[in-house]
Amino acid sequence: MAPSNKRRSIVSFNALPVELQEEVKAAYPAGYSDSMMRIEKPNGDFFYAVAFETAEVSYLVKIDVKIDELTDEEDDKEYYDDEIKGADQLPDDDEEEERRPSPIEFDDED
Repeated sequence: MAPSNKRRSIVSFNALPVELQEEVKAAYPAGYSDSMMRIEKPNGDFFYAVAFETAEVSYLVKIDVKIDELTDEEDDKEYYDDEIKGADQLPDDDEEEERRPSPIEFDDED
């Protein structure tokens, strides 16, 4: 593959002109998730980006990604720690039987 003479640029999606933002969206009609790359910076930070080409520039477009920073333990607690309201108001088994109607008895008159 021959080296490209295109200028390379890393730019935030929001910093692109509106026309280019629309072109990037059109290039990824199903969204960015399958095409995103995680780019590591020398200081250990990172960002996510997608590749986008114009006739003059080869872009890495930074995409804002919300990262869930909860640990697995915190995530489990948030999911499973729901309080059931009114559980103390549920009838006990004994109370439930008292409220049930008695079974209907039929006389067998054959």
